[in-house]
Amino acid sequence: MKARVNESCIGCGLCVTTCPQVFEMTDEGVARAVVGELPAEEVGAALDAQSGCPVGAIEIG
Repeated sequence: MKARVNESCIGCGLCVTTCPQVFEMTDEGVARAVVGELPAEEVGAALDAQSGCPVGAIEIG
């Protein structure tokens, strides 16, 4: 599984707060995924970040 943040991101930072091992904020003020394959122990938190994203910018698959 991989995580990706699409262009819909508004930079609210919820994903970084929920799953900082997978997401970080860029200098442009939006989030990005910082790992390739999601570590098994981070899948739950990454899915929580995806479901909590107010604009549906996180894609996991």
